[in-house]
Amino acid sequence: MATGTLHSQLVFGCFLVLLLKSNLHTCEQFSIAFSKPSDCGVGGYFDISSLSCAKCGADQISGKSGLNCECQTGFKVLTNNGASITCQKCPVSKPGVTQDGYECIRCSGSVGEDGKCECPTGSILVERNVNGTLLEEAVCEACNGTVPALSAPDAKGSRCVRCQDSFISMSQSCMCGSPNILAGGMCFASSSLPTSVVPTVSFAQLGLAVPSVWFSGFLYSSAAACLSFTNLTACQTLGNMCVLNMHSMSTIINDACGLYNTIYRATAAQGNNQNIPYWRINMPWLYYGDQPGLASRVLQSEPLPVGFSFKGTNKNTNIELLAAVYTAQGEFIRWESVGGGNLQLCPDTLIREQAAYIFGTAYKQNCVLSVSDLLAGQSEPLFYDIFLVQQKAQGDRRLLAVPILNLNLQFNGQFVNQATNMNSWYLTRRLVLIDTLSGREKSLSSTPRVIRIASNLKIRFQLVPNTQKGAVYPPLMTVSYSDILITDPAKQTVTVSFSVEYEMDQNEARVKTDIALGVLGGVAVVYSLLKTASWKRRIASPLIDFPTILKFLLIYAGDLANVFFIITVGTGLYWLIFYKTVKAQQFVSVLLPLPSQEERFVTYVGCAFALKAVHFLHKLLVQLSVDIFFIDWERPRSKTSKFVEGSGEGKPPAAPVSIWRTYFVANEWNEIQTIRKISPTFQIMAILFFLEVVGFSSLALRDNSSELRRSDEVYTPAYSRILRYGLASVMWLCIGFIQLIFSVFHERFVEDKIRQFVDLCSISNISVLLLSHRCFGYYIHGRSVHGHADTNMEEMNSNLKREAENLCGQRGLLPNSDVQTFQISITSRLRAQYDRILEPLTRRNGPSRLVDASANPFEQSTKAYHTMNRFLGSVIDHAHREMDYIVKDKLLFERLIGMEFIEPMDKSIFYNDDSYAFADVLFYGNESTLLIFDTLFFCVVDLGSQNFVLAAVLTYLQQLIFRLIRNGLGRRNLVIKTLVDKRFLI
Repeated sequence: MATGTLHSQLVFGCFLVLLLKSNLHTCEQFSIAFSKPSDCGVGGYFDISSLSCAKCGADQISGKSGLNCECQTGFKVLTNNGASITCQKCPVSKPGVTQDGYECIRCSGSVGEDGKCECPTGSILVERNVNGTLLEEAVCEACNGTVPALSAPDAKGSRCVRCQDSFISMSQSCMCGSPNILAGGMCFASSSLPTSVVPTVSFAQLGLAVPSVWFSGFLYSSAAACLSFTNLTACQTLGNMCVLNMHSMSTIINDACGLYNTIYRATAAQGNNQNIPYWRINMPWLYYGDQPGLASRVLQSEPLPVGFSFKGTNKNTNIELLAAVYTAQGEFIRWESVGGGNLQLCPDTLIREQAAYIFGTAYKQNCVLSVSDLLAGQSEPLFYDIFLVQQKAQGDRRLLAVPILNLNLQFNGQFVNQATNMNSWYLTRRLVLIDTLSGREKSLSSTPRVIRIASNLKIRFQLVPNTQKGAVYPPLMTVSYSDILITDPAKQTVTVSFSVEYEMDQNEARVKTDIALGVLGGVAVVYSLLKTASWKRRIASPLIDFPTILKFLLIYAGDLANVFFIITVGTGLYWLIFYKTVKAQQFVSVLLPLPSQEERFVTYVGCAFALKAVHFLHKLLVQLSVDIFFIDWERPRSKTSKFVEGSGEGKPPAAPVSIWRTYFVANEWNEIQTIRKISPTFQIMAILFFLEVVGFSSLALRDNSSELRRSDEVYTPAYSRILRYGLASVMWLCIGFIQLIFSVFHERFVEDKIRQFVDLCSISNISVLLLSHRCFGYYIHGRSVHGHADTNMEEMNSNLKREAENLCGQRGLLPNSDVQTFQISITSRLRAQYDRILEPLTRRNGPSRLVDASANPFEQSTKAYHTMNRFLGSVIDHAHREMDYIVKDKLLFERLIGMEFIEPMDKSIFYNDDSYAFADVLFYGNESTLLIFDTLFFCVVDLGSQNFVLAAVLTYLQQLIFRLIRNGLGRRNLVIKTLVDKRFLI
């Protein structure tokens, strides 16, 4: 970066000290009053440097464009250096003013309203000889380039005109001799500016430096005219060249930005525009300071004075941006409202484009544009200074400068603005969207070799932490450019995007989530340890071995999955309520996390699903390995035929007990293995109805609207993954809970399949023993109070009638008790005898060398069945003192933690169970696990596909697949453990 004179350095140093000590870095310091050329009146002009009105000097009026001052009628120009003019009244003898405005003349005809001579139609007014001397009348003479004429031929060579002011001021002639410097049609004295400039433009993405004809012809002249003559247009042109070079700064002092900064420092004594320390008088505002690191001061020092509100009488969601538009030549064109496609290069309808400027609507627009169309539509670039309009009161509009983060900017060869740390950023001003000028090498009319496109433009608003009034910090505009080497414009394309984002600090929410995860995770560890200890006691194993550790991890996976599930559902519900509800957003207090900030949340959801999948598979494997046996209490009571005297035969055998009752109970058990309290099909149909048909999915869009129906003509923002997950999970759970409540009434008044199975056992005179652990399980007492169940219809109806009229005993295991279901904790001795009976069958399924080839498998199964039936029946009847049992109630705390405090040492323990806990080995008793697993499966598929229909279809398929697996393998386990022939299981 260039250094100025010693005086300039001292002045600039003092200025920096005062700047750092003063409190100038406030939001108010970066706002200006809005004005336009028409507001300046007859006696003023619009200063394109300060973007404000200034007063014309004495004897001056506003020019036709309103951007400069002209001498009043009857006054001539004495001097004009581009920044100011001086005027002098013409004498009465010469009331007219020459066409160039610099001399007074006597008119042979009339004097027009503008004070200049007029000629009749078809005549040419000649005010000077060819040598440039002023005539009384029109006379043609050769141009005179010496004092006092100081004239030269015009561009057409048809008349004499006054030389350019810079020639006269430098040499008092029309020649720009040494040591003066001729550049850009102007004559400059040698100054502190380097005469050898860098006319190349760096296109870093292509690794290409293009010698620009635009920079070659006008870079030095613009810089020199800006410094020497304070030419406002020249200063703007120089600033535009620095913008075309991506505001890049380095130690090079003779490139566009180096020259700009040299002049910026050299003119420090002239003061600043609008009291903004970074906006030098007569110069464009390009940088926030001369070093990186001021971004936090600019962006987070003070919020905007006006807050945003989504609802109520003070509703304020309108974002009004205004742009000062300049040409590449530095001319101010107009004030232009941002919107309707000026910053959005992608073509779209006006109503959809305007959605970008509704606060809270996450807007994103992408398209692919043809390079040939860009070249045809943007022959010269336009430059924009963007301001945010603040309407403080009626008629009081102030403009807040919007800083720009140019990702292509290089500071000493480093792309400092691509760093994640804000303290490395170098904020700038002024923006160009399409540069088809700087890449021209041969001539200004030739096709550019390279063009540069603002391919990614983003406006970001950041919410002030803990605000209750919708306060936000000043917006930041981030721009990223793409360099395109022109080869075949008709075939080349470029992808561009425009987006508006809203951000709030998520650190506090992240800390609270981590605290909740830590606390609940610790509770889950303790709870898992208790369940592991209970499991150890139920399998009668005192050792802590590898299976114990594995079991703990499997149990903890399920509990930790519940923790993640609770946290993620709570988080999704929080954002759904506090961002979308009417009352919570009366004033904007929360904003949705950005997609990049949602990654942590999505990770939590993934962890919840993975852990719950492990937990579900573990439950499934446990259910598929349950030991089960049907105890048939039926005893023979009649003979097969009458005894015939004299036949010589012995006493005839009793009629065998029918096995069909056992098969019937086994079939019923097989059917209820996969029944659930809710209907999965209804669950899928209901969730799709509410999300897709009713339109609740609209609540997950990244805007502040709570409307369920959107017109196709309006802009539809992207979905928020957090809102989508929160909406889907809450609706799935709500529909599931409604079904659970309905199932309570349905089971009470219509049909209860679990209770019906217990009744069936009693009618069939069959009890069921279930061992889910080695020494723990469940017992369903189905012994008939009538003694026999293998009877005809008449006797069966009679028995049921007697039972209904309370003319017989009760069904319970104990006398005068109705309790038929029990949780049982058996002794190791009883379990050992149980295994000993089944040992021949177990050996048959083992290695072939241990199998007795001479044994008949059918006979072995039949023998084992009858042996087990007699043994278990005798145990229930207290026939074995060494394997006896007691019946008692569980303590309340034992029920709460699911753990038995008393170990069955000498006697087994039967715990009364009115809640039918044996359903734990069925899908029916694990509805919470299934509901959470289905919820997570549905949400994970949706998060990956953003498609509720696909998620519903895949969820239904996985439910069907696991139901088939549970049915098939459960049927196989039932055949193996109950010794029931599989051919009789329908």
